[in-house]
Amino acid sequence: MDPIRRLVDKARTARAQHVERHRPSGFGIALSDSLDGLDPAAWERLTGGASVFLQRPYLTALAEHGPRNLRTRHALVYRGREPLAAVAAQVVEVDGARAVDPGSKRARVLRHVEARLLVCGNLLSWGRDGVALAPGADPAELWPAIAEALYRLRRADRLFGDSDLILVKDLDPAAAAEAQALERFSYRALATEPNMVLELSPKWRRFEDYLAALASKYARSVRGTAEELEQAGCTSELLTDVAGAAEALHALYLQVHLAQPLRLFTLEPGFLPALARAHGDALRVSVIRRGAEFLGFVTTLKSGDTALGWFLGFDKQAALSLPLYLRLLHLSVGDALALGCRRLSLGRTALEPKARLGARPQPLSLYVRHRLPAFNVLLRALLGAVHPEQAPERDPFKKG
Repeated sequence: MDPIRRLVDKARTARAQHVERHRPSGFGIALSDSLDGLDPAAWERLTGGASVFLQRPYLTALAEHGPRNLRTRHALVYRGREPLAAVAAQVVEVDGARAVDPGSKRARVLRHVEARLLVCGNLLSWGRDGVALAPGADPAELWPAIAEALYRLRRADRLFGDSDLILVKDLDPAAAAEAQALERFSYRALATEPNMVLELSPKWRRFEDYLAALASKYARSVRGTAEELEQAGCTSELLTDVAGAAEALHALYLQVHLAQPLRLFTLEPGFLPALARAHGDALRVSVIRRGAEFLGFVTTLKSGDTALGWFLGFDKQAALSLPLYLRLLHLSVGDALALGCRRLSLGRTALEPKARLGARPQPLSLYVRHRLPAFNVLLRALLGAVHPEQAPERDPFKKG
């Protein structure tokens, strides 16, 4: 194509997208800080079969007991009186001085940075947890309306200050393809580290069934981990009184959390008990003890036929000589099977040990947009230079 013609076409496309960004989508949109401010029947109808993080029990626990720097926001998208999409979002205040280790290289750059993020999705987890569409709805038609809902949420929140970035997280390849309309609204796609997912065979009813499916060297490693802890006087069990152990669990969580290179939020001691009350038997908390002392814990939450190996914590000093983290991963596999799930979603950290369990990478991406157009141009250049860590290839199961 002629260079001048290409430049003209590009300018026309940019102008058309500018007009679209500043034109209402034509859908009705209801906004609320509190989930109680929206039609409960409409919300339940849209989210009943969606992620647990879009459902009322979790969102209520998050609003009442979530991190101090996080506030929940919600929206419903309508055509006439028909609800077509539910949107769960969070506004998070990021203080660079607290978000990174003071001794890290990042601290020198970020210690003076303060920002507000509007996140479509659940900042405390991973996966497609921000949007639920009505059955049969056209995603290409609704994503512009979702973009408008996020824009309105950001504008309505200006009394608290401007949100610098909007994130739409976390999208698997199918969801990312559906959300491509966001690119017309100056959102830029960013690939992140993959979510590690262990597919659970219908033949596995108990952890011993999973263990029997492993190749001998991997099975020996799992058994050896359990035996090493037993020889050190440790036991593993399902915790029934989460509220009674809240302070001990929180102290273990902080030992792991504060060692992370980037911390956008910190849980409060009452959050895990609130989750236990909200989700009942759908949340399992397994612990490692040595006598009366807790050395580690892991939470596993049921969301449809998927279990999420979620928050964990362990004694960092004890972990110097004991394989606490590996044992917690094994306990989460057992809990996922006890919950009757078909897969275990383990998130995007510690890719190597999760690959050794048999988990495989599921690509994830997010869309990001800055409120200032000039910064969106910069974001596009920066995101092109980001290369997420690749998961190792492992096949720990017996052949045939």
